[in-house]
Amino acid sequence: MSLTLAPFAALRRNRIPPLTAVGVAIVVLLIGVALLGPLLTPHDPYQFSIRMDESPSADHWLGTDDQGHDVLSRLIAGTRLSLMFGAGAALIALGIGAALSLVALSFGRIAETGVFSFFDLIRALPGILFALAFVAAFEPGATSVMLALGVSFSPMFAMITRATWRQQMARPYVAAAQVLGASRIRVTVVHVLPNIIGALVTQFAIILPRCIVLESVMSFLGLGVSPETPTWGRMIANATQNTEAAPHAVLAPILALSVATFGMALVGDAMRRGFDPDRRRIAV
Repeated sequence: MSLTLAPFAALRRNRIPPLTAVGVAIVVLLIGVALLGPLLTPHDPYQFSIRMDESPSADHWLGTDDQGHDVLSRLIAGTRLSLMFGAGAALIALGIGAALSLVALSFGRIAETGVFSFFDLIRALPGILFALAFVAAFEPGATSVMLALGVSFSPMFAMITRATWRQQMARPYVAAAQVLGASRIRVTVVHVLPNIIGALVTQFAIILPRCIVLESVMSFLGLGVSPETPTWGRMIANATQNTEAAPHAVLAPILALSVATFGMALVGDAMRRGFDPDRRRIAV
């Protein structure tokens, strides 16, 4: 059976653990809110108002912030933006890590040593420190943050790509292809790559919530999006300056961020167990 289908076959054979079901429900809810955001917001998330720091009420279910923005509307809009930034950073990491790894592994030992020395250099720095240094070297903003997070997380995709590639290269079907005259590059692209996509998708699911959290940290530090952009991190940064008058304005995005990362982590862990035969028997 292809490794790409392994987790789904495991789900068919076994009952979905309760926590995994909770994680899937959270992720589905997040995707739904992100897609339907403009239809769900009761107010314009960018609209200023003189009704500042109001407690939750019938007009503003989660209250307003220090500039009169409706907190619920900004929270809903922030769901789409935070998911977009997180997914963008994770896709950049996937593209850099997997692509460079496969190219290096296809061209032999010298290329592999050079490329993975680059990844080892990135791994030597904590992700947040590397991202801070990267953004500081360029102009702060959403693009810089996504690139910084993408580069900082790329070694994780590189390592999983190399490990899975080596496992697949030891399989009989690879030996058969080589006997028939297939080159190392052709074997990697045609035969090995389809069987490591599943592992990369799993790694993406694990990295995505980390990217969302770090984007929030970068925005909180003032290195991410502009102050008026309603990402969860920017909402937290803006609201912490006025927690006594409007604690709801900071609690709402913190709770949303916590629930989102928890749900994504559960889904990522379930997918990882699906690829690991030793863990498939462990129910969460």
